[in-house]
Amino acid sequence: MKFIQTLVLLFLLSLTGLAQKSIRLLSPDGNILFEFRLRGGAATYNIFYKKIPVIAESELGLSFPDNEIFRDNLIVKVPVFREGKEKYDLPAGKTSMVEDPYWEVIIPLQKRTGNYKSVNLVVRAFNHALAFRYEFPRQAVRDSFTLTDENTTFRFAGDPNVLALFLPGFTTSHEGRYQSLSLSSVKEDTLIDLPLLLTTQENIFVCITEAALTDYAGMYLVRSQGVLTSKLSPRPGQDRIRVEAMLPHKSPWRVIMISDRMGDLFESNVLTDLNEPCKISDLSWIKPGQTTWPWWNGNVTPDTTFAPGNNFETNKYYMDFCARNGIAYHSVVEYGGHEWYVSDGEGFAPGPNTDVTKPVPGLNMKEICEYAKKQNVGIRVWVHWAALYPRLEEAFNIYEIWGIKGLMVDFMDRDDQEMINIQEDILKKAAEHHLHIQFHGVSKPTGLSRTWPNELTREGAMNYEYNKWSREMTPDHDLDVVFTRMLAGPLDYHLGGFRAVPDTAFKIRYTRPLVFGTRCHMLAMYVVLESYLTMVSDFPMAYEGQPGFEFLRSVPATWDETRVPDAVKGKYIVMARRKGNDWFIGSITGHEGRTIDIGLAFLDRNEYLAEIYTDAGDVTNPNLLIKNTRIVSSSDTLSLKLSPGGGAAVYLKKK
Repeated sequence: MKFIQTLVLLFLLSLTGLAQKSIRLLSPDGNILFEFRLRGGAATYNIFYKKIPVIAESELGLSFPDNEIFRDNLIVKVPVFREGKEKYDLPAGKTSMVEDPYWEVIIPLQKRTGNYKSVNLVVRAFNHALAFRYEFPRQAVRDSFTLTDENTTFRFAGDPNVLALFLPGFTTSHEGRYQSLSLSSVKEDTLIDLPLLLTTQENIFVCITEAALTDYAGMYLVRSQGVLTSKLSPRPGQDRIRVEAMLPHKSPWRVIMISDRMGDLFESNVLTDLNEPCKISDLSWIKPGQTTWPWWNGNVTPDTTFAPGNNFETNKYYMDFCARNGIAYHSVVEYGGHEWYVSDGEGFAPGPNTDVTKPVPGLNMKEICEYAKKQNVGIRVWVHWAALYPRLEEAFNIYEIWGIKGLMVDFMDRDDQEMINIQEDILKKAAEHHLHIQFHGVSKPTGLSRTWPNELTREGAMNYEYNKWSREMTPDHDLDVVFTRMLAGPLDYHLGGFRAVPDTAFKIRYTRPLVFGTRCHMLAMYVVLESYLTMVSDFPMAYEGQPGFEFLRSVPATWDETRVPDAVKGKYIVMARRKGNDWFIGSITGHEGRTIDIGLAFLDRNEYLAEIYTDAGDVTNPNLLIKNTRIVSSSDTLSLKLSPGGGAAVYLKKK
């Protein structure tokens, strides 16, 4: 195999003499072909999958101040080819160890005139993914640069279907409903969020997103004159400047996942592959796990002698629940619409006297942390980013002294260069104080959890918090989110609502909220979704003694291997994940019921005891489920019946 790879690499190297005409790069498996050429002095590229044109004659370029565009009148220097391999461990990931080969070419581009005369285009081809980035080397006449936009385009060969989230502007929590339509039907100049999933007429699946977003602006797309064109998030207070940085510098990777099997996109580790190695030397304190989230259920407590509120007894009720059920973390959030810390702001936004280092009267955070430690439970807190960031070192120092293990940092709502740098500052400083981070009201992940594995999850999608005030969270939306946003990485989703009702019985309730779908749909979501700080959002009495809670308790927080036996966009998905010797399977469907056959060929030769949770089929009570057990092996197929809005969950214990 190595000999064949070497021959192919030598063939590619032989093409360097034709650099002015065509430069080609293959993926290690030979399925993806990237072709670069200059057309009238403009940089263009094509992408083929199994010889089928997917992206055709798409221009590359950059816009600088004074209307200077690095796009035309270019020449190509000698390209440099190499092969490499990304091999690393992930303390929290869809797989515990990654080993991905790639081939790379660096294409030096020079402009004949102007101030910005040289940019390198770096292209990497993996199996099932192609990525490229712009590298800005030192320039003869400057040591910094300002970028007003990219002109990266994606011209598809045909009219693929897109599954997309359209946004009104760059200031956004990235929470909305997805739309499925043809690319030609997308309204011109409408902002499109990433990741974007496209399905070609040849049934090739393409996901466009980005990796290694550091010290740069987040990327979006618009359809302009029929072509998808990049748009970068502008710096605050203006709409012209996107990036300001010292030289040398690098853009994020523009990632194109591509396969004729949808499961390959879910199984891919390309986003972490493209990030820098881990910068934390001691990882022993990073512990993925499940966490309570009392805000979602309305801080429900039982009838007791104590007054519920921001106090020790209310939190003790949840900490004891965690200790009884092996739930790793309890989250101290708010009570009665007021933060746990002193604040004179409105709507959780900080006021002039907000202080994230001072608990409200009656709340002793050190006492809570000490009690939690005795119960083998970790304490986490919620903070507004704008209240935290100005006092980052002071706050984290105090949190570490108290014994806090992590934070949710919320309401970021931007991914301009300034906010991207703030997020990395928070991760870096949190690591120094042994704190994990969960970002909310935030953009998609870009694989940075390889570099900073103390980022356990992030939001960036409309999820079950919306059940508290709307009817928008349907099983169909769950599927749309899985086939789009989750392709970018860990996804926080306010899981765990155990009060499923038929559509006709759903009522908006801020306390004890209801959920659509079935109990089994909710159980399966704990396997289908990728997250390393999974919420158990309901209150203790909603879980204990309830059918299926034992499965929820058994689901690991991180995985050694991930397989996707079957996935059909807009209809259903089957996700299989391994932890140690055991496997977990989760399958969800949308509004249509169906029977799904799951082949178990991914198992080894041993027998497994399968605990199978399926819908009971009672339309009046979707919380009912059927639990069966049987012995299975790799030669078996599970036939599972899913109700409309339903799901199935399977726990396979190695015998």
